[in-house]
Amino acid sequence: MAMLAQPAGPFALGTFSAPDGAPFPGLLASERVLDLSGALPWAPSDVRAVVERWDEALPVLRALAEDTALGRRPLEGLRVHAPLEPRQVFQSGANYRQHVIDLEVAHRSPDDPRTVEEARAEIAAIMDRRAAEDLPYVFIGLPSTIAGPYDDVVLPEGVEQPDWELELAAVISRPAYRVSQEEALEYVAGYTIANDLTDRATVFRRDMKAIGTDWLRCKNAPGFTPLGPWLVPAESIADPGDLRVTLKLNGDTMQDESTKDMLFGIARLVSYISQTARLLPGDLVLTGSPAGNGIHWGRLLRDGDVMEGSVTGLGVQRTRCVKESR
Repeated sequence: MAMLAQPAGPFALGTFSAPDGAPFPGLLASERVLDLSGALPWAPSDVRAVVERWDEALPVLRALAEDTALGRRPLEGLRVHAPLEPRQVFQSGANYRQHVIDLEVAHRSPDDPRTVEEARAEIAAIMDRRAAEDLPYVFIGLPSTIAGPYDDVVLPEGVEQPDWELELAAVISRPAYRVSQEEALEYVAGYTIANDLTDRATVFRRDMKAIGTDWLRCKNAPGFTPLGPWLVPAESIADPGDLRVTLKLNGDTMQDESTKDMLFGIARLVSYISQTARLLPGDLVLTGSPAGNGIHWGRLLRDGDVMEGSVTGLGVQRTRCVKESR
């Protein structure tokens, strides 16, 4: 884990614990960790308390990262938890062009007269119009789904088609309500990695098709959103619209796409959400998953599978799937 630890920029934030110790907010620099609960004047008990005072904290964090005289612990030997606990989780669906095209083609009606090539071309044109003229598709997840970046993922009994969805996640720095697209990125503290797991079998209601999707049931099992390992400050990511999102399953690459393929970028998503909801410090905005989900490959998650997810500059998470035992 240490070989993969250091993210982009001079420092990142995370939540750590020593063996048998309580979790604490930490600053990671050069693979060593400074306990921020004693290093910041307001003694934050967690990373969200740092983010809640982000404008004040950022210059202090920069200085702490440069001060090598401060007592730090080696990363090795510390447990890494999810970087923070959000109050709200906003999830963007159908936000990667190629991913949506693949899904639409895969779910064509059996009597669709179009060839695959014709269907792809028509759907691609629809996606381009959607990006130019339509609105993002955003729904709400539960904070109780958040798990650590190296925790086991428990596949609950009754989940028939568990699937991966690796995503770039933005972390909100201050309350945002009805902000413009032009100012939206000013409300982003930084970025992290989320794997937004989904039970494909329960996405759509079989008993009430007119109701449509059932996000509660398909996405909100405990631990279904491995998060982290780090919160990397936005200033350390030159262009969040050009990062590589890669997921490997048992060493085989399944997802490997640039965030350039997003239909709606981070600024558009944050602004759109804020027109209805008040975003709060520490909230997550998940930006959607690129092509290459298990349903595309015809290979869904099983007991013993190991997922390794990375986003450029944000580190690597590694989670193992285990079946629920009762």
